[in-house]
Amino acid sequence: MKILYIGSGFVGACSAAVSANSGHETLAYDIDENKIAMLGANDRDTIESCLFEEGLGDLIVRNREHLTFTSDYDKVEEFIEDVDAIFMCLPTPEIGETGESDLKYYNSATIKLAQILASRNTNKQSKYVVIVNKSTVPINMVDQTAEIMKKQGVKNFGVVSNPEFLVEGKAVSGSLKPDRVVVGASSQKDFGIMRQIYRRFYDSTAIKYIEVNPKEAAASKLLANFYLFNKLAVCFDVIGRACETFSDIKFENIRSILTSDKRIGDWGFYDSLYAGGSCFIKDARSLSHQLQSAGQNATIVNETYLANKRQLNIFVGRAQREANFDWSGKTVALFGTAFKQDTNDIRNSPSIDIVNYLMEQSVKKINIFDPAALRWFKTIFPPSKQLIYVANEIEALAGADVVIIVTDWPQFRGLADVLLSGFKGRPLIMDGRRLWQHRYPDLQKAGFDIIAVGGVFLKGV
Repeated sequence: MKILYIGSGFVGACSAAVSANSGHETLAYDIDENKIAMLGANDRDTIESCLFEEGLGDLIVRNREHLTFTSDYDKVEEFIEDVDAIFMCLPTPEIGETGESDLKYYNSATIKLAQILASRNTNKQSKYVVIVNKSTVPINMVDQTAEIMKKQGVKNFGVVSNPEFLVEGKAVSGSLKPDRVVVGASSQKDFGIMRQIYRRFYDSTAIKYIEVNPKEAAASKLLANFYLFNKLAVCFDVIGRACETFSDIKFENIRSILTSDKRIGDWGFYDSLYAGGSCFIKDARSLSHQLQSAGQNATIVNETYLANKRQLNIFVGRAQREANFDWSGKTVALFGTAFKQDTNDIRNSPSIDIVNYLMEQSVKKINIFDPAALRWFKTIFPPSKQLIYVANEIEALAGADVVIIVTDWPQFRGLADVLLSGFKGRPLIMDGRRLWQHRYPDLQKAGFDIIAVGGVFLKGV
């Protein structure tokens, strides 16, 4: 089949690569010429410097005969003449903190697309085409998309909702072996086309292929992300907070007890300074906005969002409150700018708020290191005398008065051993991921003060 992807970000690029891997002739379009040049470079390292996803570079290179990236809309117009499906993979960010989705990118792209669809096949529109909402959009977006098409004179089309449930850092493996594929359509014709696109999954006995109506599909994405977000918030704001309040309670032991209950399960039982990324926060806020706009109560949804914000504020504030630490004139070693490991995505990264806070506190210098996301972090915080981007972890530690672990990169675990191996100085340790929990007793005995999420303040001895 011939498949077009509008938008080549995290969702579009990964989905297009899997489409090509399934044997479909695939074209991925994006207005960002630099991004397109990198994704189409036919070089794994170049591709992954743009979108850091394990296996993505290899998958794109391996399927280059079936996959083309372009920023030339003329190629899109040519491709559309006999295209079977068009996947909309556009950003739908939140407007301020209103919860309302900013649909300007989506609507602009859809209107432009509709204008050329209306003139396809020498204005006859003889080829049926399915418009697939892959973007996370409001629940009733299927109706709005259809209305845009009709206003531009588009005929012989269907609109489908096909939300993605990818986990950043595991997107390629999750795309090739998803736990479920959800397709929301209003006609058997549209279901039939989607089955052809996803034949490898539809025929699989190991993957749940779920067919529902478009609004159920769109709602499932928002509700799934809220449910997961809520589990994290409960772990942070209740379980972790209890462990921070009462001495002689180890978070890992409490987790072991609770997750042994099959009714509770084990997903989301880790303590962290914040749940960032592009989905949980935005989708929870969108769900809240849509419920409240319809006259419903969204208290639990709103409190989940606030609990996450509270978690970061409490963590950062513990330095002054519990360790009597004065930030002014200090050197900070900041480990991690990606919102989590195995990605270079900095959207809603806690490091953004932390750096802003540190600058307000007049720190002398912030040594910043991340193995994948520095390039993007520099677009928000350019290098300066105060903001120093270093090449490795050891450089970041140089002269540090405080060490803050923000991202759970596995390679950061070994830094505790560096501090215990004759390191000069005793910086305050702020472990926002409990990466060093196995070395807390040794670090405390060596004279380090420790503030960690899910634990009481440990005074060095």
